[in-house]
Amino acid sequence: MRLCKIRLGDGSMRVAAMHDADVQPLDLTQIDSCHSLMDILNSADPVGLARFLLKPDTRPLSLSEVTVLAPVDLQEVWAAGVTYKRSQIARMEESESSASNYDKVYTADRPELFFKATPSRVAGPGQPLRVRRDSSWSVPEPEFTLVINRSGLIVGYTIGNDMSARDIEGENPLYLPQAKLYRQCAGIGPCILLAEAPLEPESVEIGLEIRRRSVVVFSGTTRLSQMKRTPEELVGWLFRENELPDGAFLMTGTGIVPDDSFTLENGDEVSITVTGIGTLTNPIVKDSP
Repeated sequence: MRLCKIRLGDGSMRVAAMHDADVQPLDLTQIDSCHSLMDILNSADPVGLARFLLKPDTRPLSLSEVTVLAPVDLQEVWAAGVTYKRSQIARMEESESSASNYDKVYTADRPELFFKATPSRVAGPGQPLRVRRDSSWSVPEPEFTLVINRSGLIVGYTIGNDMSARDIEGENPLYLPQAKLYRQCAGIGPCILLAEAPLEPESVEIGLEIRRRSVVVFSGTTRLSQMKRTPEELVGWLFRENELPDGAFLMTGTGIVPDDSFTLENGDEVSITVTGIGTLTNPIVKDSP
C-alpha cells in the first residue's frame, strides 16, 4: 500500500492511499489518537491501521482534483553519503584536498550521516527545488529514502532528492552543511510505500532524468543492490546515541552522478523514478546572484 498527503480544493489536508490514477482518502476520525500520516507510521502496525482506515466505499479522487504534498509531518530528514562507488569517485574528483577522506569513509565501519532538512525546507511533487545562488555547480542526487518510526524501525520507503552544491562541498568538506542544507534543498514524495514485505534490493531500480526546455539533457539508472551498506545498517548508526521522537526520513545516498561538466540551471525539471513507489518531479529555480 502507498500512502500520501493531499490537499483538497477547499484547502483541507487528508491522508490517502495512492493508486496509479487516483487517490482514496483515509478516515482518520475512527481513531482518537490518529490525526496524521506520521501517527500511522508511528503506530504498532502501520499496514494494518492504514487498511482499517481505508473504507471501500470512499469515493476515489482523480489526481487532477487534489494537490499531492510531501509526505512529511514533523520528522527530521537525514542523509547518508558515499554509499555507492559512483558517489565515492565523484566526491574524490570534486575535492582534491580531501579525496582520501571520501575514500576512507566508503570503506569505514561508520558511515557518513548528516542532517539534511527540516520539514519546512522540503518540497513535494511539482514544487520547486532550489539551487543556491552562490553555487555554480549544483546537481540533484536521486536517493532511495527510508521512512523510520520513532523506535528506529523501517516502516516504509519513498523517493528523495538530496540537492547538492558540489563546488561548495568540494572547496572544503567542512562546508558540507552549506552545500546541503538551505531553503528548498530537499524533495520527497510522491508517496510512502509501506514496508509490507522484505526488501529485495536487486529488484529496485532508481532512475534520474533531467529535462531542459523539454529536452532530456541527462539520464541514468542504478539499482539499490549497488549500495555498499544495508538500510538496517544506516538506520542503526542514525539512532545510535540519537533520539528521533517523531521518526525520520533517511536518504541513503546516490549511485547516479552527472558528469563534472553538468550543472542545474533555472527552469530545469528533475524526475526521479523508483520501482514500486512512482516518480517525483520537481522544477528547479535559481535566483540571480
